[in-house]
Amino acid sequence: MGTVNVGVVGVGNCVSSLVQGVRFYADAAGAPAGLMNPVCAGYAVSDVVFTSAFDVNTAKIGKDLSAAIWAPPNNAREFADVPHLGVPVVEGVLGDGVGRHCADRIDARGGATLDDVVRHLEDTDTHVVVNFLPVGSQSASEVYAEAALRAGCAFVNCIPAVIARSPQWAGRFEAAGLPLIGDDLKSQFGSTLVHRALLDVLAANGVRLRNTYQLNSGGNMDFLNMQDADRMRSKKATKAAGMSAGAGRGPDIAAENVHVGADYVPFLADRKVAFIRVEGEAFGGTPLELDLRLSVEDSPSAAGNVLDAVRYMKSALDRGESGVIDPIAALLMKAAPRPGR
Repeated sequence: MGTVNVGVVGVGNCVSSLVQGVRFYADAAGAPAGLMNPVCAGYAVSDVVFTSAFDVNTAKIGKDLSAAIWAPPNNAREFADVPHLGVPVVEGVLGDGVGRHCADRIDARGGATLDDVVRHLEDTDTHVVVNFLPVGSQSASEVYAEAALRAGCAFVNCIPAVIARSPQWAGRFEAAGLPLIGDDLKSQFGSTLVHRALLDVLAANGVRLRNTYQLNSGGNMDFLNMQDADRMRSKKATKAAGMSAGAGRGPDIAAENVHVGADYVPFLADRKVAFIRVEGEAFGGTPLELDLRLSVEDSPSAAGNVLDAVRYMKSALDRGESGVIDPIAALLMKAAPRPGR
Protein backbone atom coordinates (compact mmCIF):
# COMPACT_ATOMS: atom_id res chain seq x y z
CA MET A 1 0.00 0.00 0.00
CA GLY A 2 3.00 2.28 0.11
CA THR A 3 3.97 4.71 2.84
CA VAL A 4 2.18 7.34 4.91
CA ASN A 5 4.23 10.49 4.33
CA VAL A 6 3.73 12.81 7.29
CA GLY A 7 4.54 16.48 7.71
CA VAL A 8 4.55 17.97 11.22
CA VAL A 9 3.89 21.58 12.16
CA GLY A 10 5.46 22.50 15.49
CA VAL A 11 8.29 20.22 16.64
CA GLY A 12 7.36 20.11 20.32
CA ASN A 13 6.88 17.35 22.87
CA CYS A 14 3.99 15.68 21.04
CA VAL A 15 6.04 15.38 17.85
CA SER A 16 8.97 14.10 19.92
CA SER A 17 6.81 11.29 21.30
CA LEU A 18 5.28 10.60 17.87
CA VAL A 19 8.68 10.31 16.18
CA GLN A 20 9.98 8.11 18.99
CA GLY A 21 6.84 6.00 18.87
CA VAL A 22 7.23 5.19 15.19
CA ARG A 23 10.77 4.01 15.90
CA PHE A 24 9.76 2.12 19.06
CA TYR A 25 6.90 0.19 17.44
CA ALA A 26 8.08 -0.17 13.84
CA ASP A 27 9.77 -3.52 14.48
CA ALA A 28 7.51 -4.71 17.29
CA ALA A 29 5.79 -8.06 16.79
CA GLY A 30 2.37 -9.17 17.95
CA ALA A 31 0.40 -6.76 20.13
CA PRO A 32 3.02 -4.69 21.96
CA ALA A 33 2.10 -2.87 25.15
CA GLY A 34 0.76 0.65 24.80
CA LEU A 35 -0.13 0.44 21.09
CA MET A 36 -3.81 0.22 20.28
CA ASN A 37 -3.48 -0.62 16.57
CA PRO A 38 -0.29 -2.22 15.21
CA VAL A 39 -2.05 -2.09 11.84
CA CYS A 40 -4.54 0.71 11.24
CA ALA A 41 -6.56 1.22 8.04
CA GLY A 42 -4.26 -1.23 6.31
CA TYR A 43 -1.03 0.55 7.31
CA ALA A 44 1.56 -0.72 9.78
CA VAL A 45 3.51 1.59 12.05
CA SER A 46 6.59 0.95 9.89
CA ASP A 47 4.72 2.49 6.92
CA VAL A 48 4.69 5.92 8.61
CA VAL A 49 7.50 8.10 7.24
CA PHE A 50 8.27 11.68 8.24
CA THR A 51 8.90 13.81 5.18
CA SER A 52 8.61 17.43 6.33
CA ALA A 53 8.74 19.48 9.53
CA PHE A 54 8.14 23.16 10.31
CA ASP A 55 9.04 25.24 13.37
CA VAL A 56 9.90 28.83 14.29
CA ASN A 57 12.39 28.09 17.08
CA THR A 58 15.94 28.85 15.87
CA ALA A 59 17.19 26.04 18.13
CA LYS A 60 15.30 23.60 15.89
CA ILE A 61 15.40 25.20 12.42
CA GLY A 62 18.00 23.52 10.21
CA LYS A 63 18.42 20.49 12.45
CA ASP A 64 17.44 16.99 11.45
CA LEU A 65 14.07 16.08 12.94
CA SER A 66 15.78 13.35 14.97
CA ALA A 67 17.86 16.02 16.75
CA ALA A 68 15.27 18.82 16.87
CA ILE A 69 12.92 16.74 19.04
CA TRP A 70 15.46 17.09 21.88
CA ALA A 71 16.09 20.83 21.50
CA PRO A 72 14.96 23.07 24.39
CA PRO A 73 12.38 23.80 25.62
CA ASN A 74 11.20 20.25 24.75
CA ASN A 75 11.17 18.01 27.81
CA ALA A 76 9.30 14.86 26.74
CA ARG A 77 10.47 11.56 28.16
CA GLU A 78 12.99 9.66 26.04
CA PHE A 79 11.90 6.09 25.30
CA ALA A 80 13.46 5.35 21.89
CA ASP A 81 16.76 5.91 20.13
CA VAL A 82 15.84 7.77 16.93
CA PRO A 83 18.37 7.55 14.08
CA HIS A 84 19.10 10.33 11.61
CA LEU A 85 15.94 10.76 9.54
CA GLY A 86 17.15 13.00 6.74
CA VAL A 87 14.27 15.39 7.42
CA PRO A 88 15.45 18.95 8.08
CA VAL A 89 13.23 21.20 10.18
CA VAL A 90 12.50 24.21 7.98
CA GLU A 91 11.49 27.70 9.02
CA GLY A 92 7.73 28.03 9.35
CA VAL A 93 5.15 30.80 9.60
CA LEU A 94 5.19 32.73 12.87
CA GLY A 95 1.75 34.38 12.90
CA ASP A 96 0.19 33.92 16.35
CA GLY A 97 2.15 30.73 17.02
CA VAL A 98 4.13 32.03 20.02
CA GLY A 99 2.20 33.23 23.06
CA ARG A 100 3.39 36.02 25.34
CA HIS A 101 4.13 33.63 28.23
CA CYS A 102 6.47 31.59 26.01
CA ALA A 103 8.11 34.39 24.05
CA ASP A 104 11.12 34.66 26.38
CA ARG A 105 11.75 30.89 26.27
CA ILE A 106 12.59 30.65 22.56
CA ASP A 107 14.35 32.67 19.89
CA ALA A 108 11.56 32.80 17.31
CA ARG A 109 11.99 33.33 13.60
CA GLY A 110 9.08 32.67 11.26
CA GLY A 111 9.59 34.40 7.94
CA ALA A 112 8.26 31.64 5.70
CA THR A 113 5.36 32.48 3.39
CA LEU A 114 2.35 30.41 2.47
CA ASP A 115 3.97 29.72 -0.91
CA ASP A 116 7.13 28.50 0.83
CA VAL A 117 5.14 26.00 2.89
CA VAL A 118 3.15 24.76 -0.11
CA ARG A 119 6.31 24.30 -2.16
CA HIS A 120 8.03 22.33 0.61
CA LEU A 121 5.03 20.03 1.08
CA GLU A 122 4.93 19.35 -2.65
CA ASP A 123 8.70 18.85 -2.97
CA THR A 124 8.73 16.33 -0.11
CA ASP A 125 5.64 14.44 -1.35
CA THR A 126 3.91 14.88 2.01
CA HIS A 127 0.52 13.14 2.23
CA VAL A 128 -0.77 14.17 5.66
CA VAL A 129 -0.06 17.43 7.53
CA VAL A 130 -0.36 17.28 11.33
CA ASN A 131 -0.87 20.57 13.17
CA PHE A 132 0.75 20.66 16.62
CA LEU A 133 1.06 24.44 17.04
CA PRO A 134 0.56 25.89 20.54
CA VAL A 135 -2.96 26.42 21.91
CA GLY A 136 -4.42 29.69 20.65
CA SER A 137 -2.66 29.67 17.25
CA GLN A 138 -5.79 30.19 15.15
CA SER A 139 -4.37 32.31 12.33
CA ALA A 140 -1.16 30.29 11.98
CA SER A 141 -3.21 27.08 11.90
CA GLU A 142 -5.27 28.52 9.08
CA VAL A 143 -2.10 29.24 7.08
CA TYR A 144 -1.06 25.60 7.33
CA ALA A 145 -4.57 24.38 6.53
CA GLU A 146 -4.48 26.55 3.41
CA ALA A 147 -1.05 25.15 2.53
CA ALA A 148 -2.35 21.59 2.89
CA LEU A 149 -5.23 22.40 0.55
CA ARG A 150 -2.96 23.89 -2.10
CA ALA A 151 -0.42 21.06 -1.82
CA GLY A 152 -3.06 18.32 -2.00
CA CYS A 153 -2.54 17.02 1.56
CA ALA A 154 -4.92 15.69 4.20
CA PHE A 155 -4.97 17.79 7.38
CA VAL A 156 -5.10 16.65 11.02
CA ASN A 157 -5.78 19.53 13.43
CA CYS A 158 -4.53 18.43 16.86
CA ILE A 159 -5.13 21.77 18.64
CA PRO A 160 -8.26 23.71 19.68
CA ALA A 161 -8.15 26.05 16.66
CA VAL A 162 -11.46 26.01 14.78
CA ILE A 163 -10.71 24.26 11.50
CA ALA A 164 -12.78 21.08 11.15
CA ARG A 165 -15.66 22.74 13.03
CA SER A 166 -15.69 25.57 10.48
CA PRO A 167 -18.22 24.98 7.69
CA GLN A 168 -16.03 27.09 5.42
CA TRP A 169 -12.88 25.02 5.95
CA ALA A 170 -14.78 21.74 5.89
CA GLY A 171 -16.45 22.77 2.63
CA ARG A 172 -13.17 23.77 1.02
CA PHE A 173 -11.51 20.44 1.87
CA GLU A 174 -14.53 18.59 0.52
CA ALA A 175 -14.47 20.61 -2.70
CA ALA A 176 -10.76 19.91 -3.08
CA GLY A 177 -11.26 16.17 -2.61
CA LEU A 178 -9.11 16.09 0.53
CA PRO A 179 -9.84 14.64 4.01
CA LEU A 180 -9.83 16.70 7.20
CA ILE A 181 -10.20 15.87 10.90
CA GLY A 182 -10.12 17.97 14.09
CA ASP A 183 -10.35 19.73 16.42
CA ASP A 184 -8.09 19.10 19.45
CA LEU A 185 -6.68 15.60 19.69
CA LYS A 186 -7.82 13.28 22.46
CA SER A 187 -5.16 11.50 24.46
CA GLN A 188 -4.96 7.73 24.47
CA PHE A 189 -5.86 7.82 28.17
CA GLY A 190 -6.18 11.37 29.39
CA SER A 191 -8.25 13.54 31.66
CA THR A 192 -10.94 14.32 29.08
CA LEU A 193 -11.51 10.64 28.25
CA VAL A 194 -11.73 9.67 31.93
CA HIS A 195 -13.92 12.64 32.79
CA ARG A 196 -16.34 11.91 29.98
CA ALA A 197 -16.52 8.22 30.91
CA LEU A 198 -17.41 9.13 34.50
CA LEU A 199 -20.12 11.55 33.40
CA ASP A 200 -21.54 9.05 30.93
CA VAL A 201 -21.83 6.20 33.39
CA LEU A 202 -23.34 8.41 36.10
CA ALA A 203 -25.91 9.94 33.74
CA ALA A 204 -26.78 6.52 32.29
CA ASN A 205 -27.54 5.29 35.81
CA GLY A 206 -29.94 8.09 36.65
CA VAL A 207 -27.65 10.45 38.56
CA ARG A 208 -28.58 14.09 38.04
CA LEU A 209 -25.28 15.86 37.48
CA ARG A 210 -24.93 19.29 39.05
CA ASN A 211 -21.31 20.50 39.00
CA THR A 212 -17.98 19.27 37.73
CA TYR A 213 -14.44 20.48 37.34
CA GLN A 214 -11.18 19.31 35.81
CA LEU A 215 -7.97 20.87 37.11
CA ASN A 216 -4.82 20.01 35.16
CA SER A 217 -1.20 20.79 35.90
CA GLY A 218 1.99 20.14 33.95
CA GLY A 219 5.45 21.52 33.29
CA ASN A 220 5.71 21.55 29.50
CA MET A 221 5.36 24.51 27.13
CA ASP A 222 1.71 23.68 26.47
CA PHE A 223 0.87 24.37 30.11
CA LEU A 224 2.99 27.53 30.16
CA ASN A 225 1.20 28.74 27.03
CA MET A 226 -2.20 28.09 28.64
CA GLN A 227 -1.45 30.60 31.39
CA ASP A 228 -2.61 33.15 28.82
CA ALA A 229 -6.36 33.46 29.50
CA ASP A 230 -7.14 34.28 25.87
CA ARG A 231 -5.35 31.16 24.62
CA MET A 232 -6.80 29.00 27.38
CA ARG A 233 -10.33 29.95 26.33
CA SER A 234 -10.22 27.74 23.23
CA LYS A 235 -8.84 24.81 25.26
CA LYS A 236 -11.64 25.09 27.79
CA ALA A 237 -14.19 25.01 24.99
CA THR A 238 -12.86 21.82 23.40
CA LYS A 239 -12.40 20.05 26.73
CA ALA A 240 -15.98 20.87 27.69
CA ALA A 241 -17.16 19.58 24.32
CA GLY A 242 -15.13 16.41 24.78
CA MET A 243 -16.79 15.71 28.12
CA SER A 244 -20.31 15.88 26.77
CA ALA A 245 -20.24 14.77 23.12
CA GLY A 246 -22.20 11.60 22.46
CA ALA A 247 -22.81 10.91 26.11
CA GLY A 248 -25.72 8.49 25.94
CA ARG A 249 -28.57 10.08 27.88
CA GLY A 250 -26.23 13.00 28.22
CA PRO A 251 -24.48 14.66 31.16
CA ASP A 252 -26.56 17.77 30.47
CA ILE A 253 -24.69 20.03 32.90
CA ALA A 254 -25.19 23.76 32.55
CA ALA A 255 -22.11 25.44 31.06
CA GLU A 256 -21.68 27.68 34.09
CA ASN A 257 -21.37 24.56 36.27
CA VAL A 258 -18.42 23.12 34.29
CA HIS A 259 -14.94 24.41 35.10
CA VAL A 260 -11.63 23.56 33.42
CA GLY A 261 -8.33 24.89 34.76
CA ALA A 262 -4.64 24.52 33.89
CA ASP A 263 -1.61 25.37 36.01
CA TYR A 264 2.07 25.46 35.05
CA VAL A 265 4.28 23.52 37.47
CA PRO A 266 7.83 23.40 36.03
CA PHE A 267 9.11 20.37 37.98
CA LEU A 268 6.37 18.18 36.51
CA ALA A 269 8.10 18.48 33.07
CA ASP A 270 5.97 16.52 30.57
CA ARG A 271 3.93 14.78 33.27
CA LYS A 272 0.29 15.86 33.59
CA VAL A 273 -1.59 15.57 36.86
CA ALA A 274 -5.37 15.98 36.70
CA PHE A 275 -7.93 16.31 39.48
CA ILE A 276 -11.54 15.63 38.53
CA ARG A 277 -14.57 16.26 40.71
CA VAL A 278 -18.22 15.46 39.99
CA GLU A 279 -21.20 16.44 42.14
CA GLY A 280 -24.72 15.19 41.61
CA GLU A 281 -27.97 13.83 43.06
CA ALA A 282 -28.56 10.11 43.34
CA PHE A 283 -31.66 8.13 44.40
CA GLY A 284 -34.03 10.14 46.54
CA GLY A 285 -32.11 13.32 45.87
CA THR A 286 -29.25 12.15 48.06
CA PRO A 287 -25.86 13.77 47.34
CA LEU A 288 -23.15 12.04 45.35
CA GLU A 289 -19.58 13.32 45.18
CA LEU A 290 -16.68 11.79 43.25
CA ASP A 291 -13.01 12.86 43.29
CA LEU A 292 -10.30 11.34 41.10
CA ARG A 293 -6.57 11.97 40.55
CA LEU A 294 -4.85 10.95 37.31
CA SER A 295 -1.14 11.20 36.47
CA VAL A 296 0.13 10.45 32.96
CA GLU A 297 3.03 11.36 30.66
CA ASP A 298 1.27 13.98 28.55
CA SER A 299 2.89 13.75 25.12
CA PRO A 300 3.19 9.95 24.72
CA SER A 301 -0.49 9.73 25.60
CA ALA A 302 -1.28 11.95 22.60
CA ALA A 303 1.14 10.26 20.20
CA GLY A 304 -0.74 6.96 20.04
CA ASN A 305 -3.90 8.59 18.75
CA VAL A 306 -2.15 10.79 16.19
CA LEU A 307 -0.33 7.71 14.92
CA ASP A 308 -3.76 6.22 14.16
CA ALA A 309 -5.01 9.54 12.76
CA VAL A 310 -2.34 9.80 10.06
CA ARG A 311 -2.95 6.23 8.94
CA TYR A 312 -6.70 6.72 8.79
CA MET A 313 -6.20 9.90 6.77
CA LYS A 314 -3.87 8.26 4.26
CA SER A 315 -6.45 5.51 3.80
CA ALA A 316 -9.11 8.19 3.23
CA LEU A 317 -6.86 9.77 0.59
CA ASP A 318 -6.44 6.36 -1.05
CA ARG A 319 -10.22 5.92 -1.23
CA GLY A 320 -10.91 9.44 -2.49
CA GLU A 321 -12.82 10.51 0.64
CA SER A 322 -13.09 14.25 1.26
CA GLY A 323 -14.22 16.80 3.79
CA VAL A 324 -14.47 15.99 7.49
CA ILE A 325 -14.19 12.24 8.05
CA ASP A 326 -16.89 12.13 10.75
CA PRO A 327 -16.33 8.70 12.35
CA ILE A 328 -12.58 9.25 12.68
CA ALA A 329 -12.98 12.81 13.95
CA ALA A 330 -15.46 11.62 16.58
CA LEU A 331 -13.14 8.79 17.61
CA LEU A 332 -9.94 10.82 17.96
CA MET A 333 -10.89 14.47 18.58
CA LYS A 334 -12.25 16.29 21.64
CA ALA A 335 -14.36 18.77 19.66
CA ALA A 336 -15.27 16.95 16.48
CA PRO A 337 -17.84 18.60 14.19
CA ARG A 338 -21.36 17.37 14.81
CA PRO A 339 -23.16 16.35 11.62
CA GLY A 340 -26.18 18.54 10.91
CA ARG A 341 -24.85 21.49 12.93
